[in-house]
Amino acid sequence: MAMRIVPKDELVNEIGKKFEPGKWVTLDQQRINAFADCTEDHQFIHIDEEKAAQTPFGGTIAHGFLTLSMLVKMIEGIGIAPENVVMGINYGFDKVRFLAPVRAGKRVRVHAEVLDVTTKDGSRFLIKQGISVEIEGEETPALVAEWLSMVVAG
Repeated sequence: MAMRIVPKDELVNEIGKKFEPGKWVTLDQQRINAFADCTEDHQFIHIDEEKAAQTPFGGTIAHGFLTLSMLVKMIEGIGIAPENVVMGINYGFDKVRFLAPVRAGKRVRVHAEVLDVTTKDGSRFLIKQGISVEIEGEETPALVAEWLSMVVAG
């Protein structure tokens, strides 16, 4: 996996291109508990293994927002950027849907493709990526999203 660096005037040619899947990341109970502490979301389904075992999930599950937050890690080295990048910032999401729970201990990875590139002023580029988070061994993804990034080039 490697970030594709593209001349500014060729960024729009990347629309529709898919990337290799990202590296696997484990959402273990320790990470789930740490996220619960940071967000103060201590719902039993996330942190009480004994009580969660009695639910249809059969155990604890990761917070949907934990999975969403892990996109930053999962997408490392994946994507496109114009030459001479000065900085990139999260611009937001046009869509986020949580489709399947991630059981504690499961591995997840990102799949991404370029959906759109909009030039703002010749040096700023709004890049929209279609994102899907695969859960190892499961058919339904954990989440799908349309992620927007603003990239500034010198």
